[in-house]
Amino acid sequence: MKIEERTYTKADHLRPTGYIAKSLRVTFRQLWRATKNRPNTVLYPWEKLVYPDCYRGRPGIVLDKCIGCGRCAKMCPNQCIEMVPFGTDEKSKIKRPQVNLARCMMCGYCAEVCPTNAMLVTPEFELSTYNRADMMFDPIKLQHPYKPGYEVNYEFALASELKGGSAKAYAKNDPNVHDTIVLDGSKCISCTRCAKTCPTGAIEMAETGELNPKTKKPIKHPKFDNTKCVVCEQCVEVCPKSALSIKEVL
Repeated sequence: MKIEERTYTKADHLRPTGYIAKSLRVTFRQLWRATKNRPNTVLYPWEKLVYPDCYRGRPGIVLDKCIGCGRCAKMCPNQCIEMVPFGTDEKSKIKRPQVNLARCMMCGYCAEVCPTNAMLVTPEFELSTYNRADMMFDPIKLQHPYKPGYEVNYEFALASELKGGSAKAYAKNDPNVHDTIVLDGSKCISCTRCAKTCPTGAIEMAETGELNPKTKKPIKHPKFDNTKCVVCEQCVEVCPKSALSIKEVL
């Protein structure tokens, strides 16, 4: 189909076939079709459209799978996810995500980065309320029954392999291909805060074979199990001497 080029002038607006007449012709044509046949719209809320399986509605969570890593809160572009204490014990340190759906744009990033697929994208979108407090979904209210397809899976390739011309597709949360934690032994004070904070138990304090000159006790440094690590960065955040850092896989 060939597209004709034409320059419109002010005189075109005054012609019978100008912008107004052409627009009205399209409008009345559609009005006649909607009156004679079925309208293009549906009688919502009595009628509803059938949404695809990949439709992204409000976030949901399966609490049994959540490890409290906090990656969903770090990834959220609208900062509507907050990790809050969860449990009957007031002194409980377990934290689970709480979502402010008044700010959520339902992008699904939280489910995309979840290492255990505890965060879901549900088909629910009718969330209107009479006050903003009801839009705050705590871990209990955020729960949603699991159904295959609610989790977000993807494949990725490494930039270094793409440059080499032989790229390989890796699955989400591949334990052998992800960022790693790097330790600067000269800064580590063996406080064990990283091991206590790790939600997956991927850090173990191991002896280095040296003795502390002051206490005469063996010096211990963290040892990382990359197959268990989900790179939640909690160990990096709690380190008092900034001895830990993230090495990105490229």
